[in-house]
Amino acid sequence: MPTKIRKFVGTICLIILLMSSPLFTRQRGNLAFGEKRIIVDNQVAAEKPPETGREQPKMNTRRIEWEKLKLDDGAYESAGVFDVNNDGKLDIVCGGFWYEAPHWKKHKVRDVMPADEYYDDFSTIPMDVNGDGFTDFITGGWWGKTLQWVENPGGKPLEWRTHAIDTVGSIETTRAWDVDGDGDVEIVPNTPGNPLRVYKLNKTTRKFEKYVITEEPQGHGLGFGDIMGNGKGCFVTPTGWWEPLGDPLTGEYKFHQEFQLGSASVPILVVDVNGDGINELVVGQAHGYGLDYYTQRLNADGTRTWTKHPIDPWFSQYHDMVWADIDNDGYCEIVTGNRFRAHCGHEAGETDIVGLWYFKWNGESFTKCVIDYGKKGEHSGTGIFFQVIDIDGDGRLDIVAPGKEGLFLFKNLGPEKAGA
Repeated sequence: MPTKIRKFVGTICLIILLMSSPLFTRQRGNLAFGEKRIIVDNQVAAEKPPETGREQPKMNTRRIEWEKLKLDDGAYESAGVFDVNNDGKLDIVCGGFWYEAPHWKKHKVRDVMPADEYYDDFSTIPMDVNGDGFTDFITGGWWGKTLQWVENPGGKPLEWRTHAIDTVGSIETTRAWDVDGDGDVEIVPNTPGNPLRVYKLNKTTRKFEKYVITEEPQGHGLGFGDIMGNGKGCFVTPTGWWEPLGDPLTGEYKFHQEFQLGSASVPILVVDVNGDGINELVVGQAHGYGLDYYTQRLNADGTRTWTKHPIDPWFSQYHDMVWADIDNDGYCEIVTGNRFRAHCGHEAGETDIVGLWYFKWNGESFTKCVIDYGKKGEHSGTGIFFQVIDIDGDGRLDIVAPGKEGLFLFKNLGPEKAGA
C-alpha cells in the first residue's frame, strides 16, 4: 500500500516576465499535431479541435489541489499507464514492476539491467504488439543499445518476456508519434549518435518494419509536429528540422539547419503556445539550465528565423515534458520538472532538490505553478518518461512521476474551493 504523504495546495505561482510575446487575443491551440490517442508525443489529446478567433474566456485563477502518494522507493526513471490485466482499471508499469489499481499492489514484471545509478529502461510505451488483446510495452536503453518490446503474459502471474526489435545504438529515450497519419502511432527512438529511424508495427505479421528518415546522427533531443502550418509532420532535432518531401515513411526529407537548441529535451514540443496560429518550439535543457520557447518568422527566401524566449532559466535538467490541459480550463499548459541526477551529479544544478511544475500562458508570458518541490525522498521530479493521464476516471488529469527519487502519483483534486 502506498503511503499518502499529504493533501496539499500545490501551485505557488511565480510570474516569469518574458519579452516580445504577443497579447493573448485568440484561443490557444489544444490539439497538437497527429494526436489520435490519450497521449501522443507527450501531448494529451482534446476531444475536438479548438475554435479560433473567439473571445478569450476568463482565466482560471484558482489553485489546483493535489494528493501526493509515494508508491515505491525504486530508482527506475520511466513509467507507463495502461490496463495490465484487462479489469477496466488503469495500472502503472515502472521498471521491473507493475502496480495494480486501485490500491497499487506491486507485481514483478522482469529483471532490468542496472548500470551505475541507472536502469537500462528509458521508455514505457503501451502497445498490443502481438495482438492477443493484452497491452505490452516498448522500451530500450543506453547500454543495451536495443529497441525492445516487453510481452504481457496475458494477465497471468508470470514474468514478462523481452523481445528485441532492432539494434539501434544507445537510446536516450523513445517516443510514439503518428508519423504517417493513419491513426496508429509509430515508434521513434532518440539515438543521439545514430540515424533517425521510425518503426511501424505491421498488424498482419505483428513485426516491426524499419524506415530510415536520415542517416545523419540525431543529436540529443527530438520532436515531431507541424512546423510549416500545412498539416505535414516534421522531425525536430537540436540543429534543425526535417521536412517530408513525399511519403512520410518511404519518401525523402529536406533538412533546414536553422537553430542550435543545445542538449535538448525529449520531446521538443511543437505547439502553438501564444494563440497566433503558428506553432512554436518548447525546449528544455536536459543536461543544463533552462526552459525556453522559440517563435518562428518566415523569411522571403523561404527560410525561417527563430527567436528564443526564456520560460525558466533558473532550473536545470528539463528532460521530459507534456503539453496538456492540467486545470481543465480548455487551454494546454507545459507540464514538466527535472530529471534527478540526470548525469549522476556531474552537471550544474544536479543537487538533491527536485521539482514538478506546470507553466501556464497568461497572455503575455508563462506563469510557473508549483506542483511539488523540495529534497529528494519526499518530493519528485519527472524522471525521463513520465505520464499525465486521468488515471481514476474523474475527468481531471493526474501525474505519474518516476525517477531515481522514487515513484510518485499526484492525483488532481481540482481547483481549491476556499471562499467559493
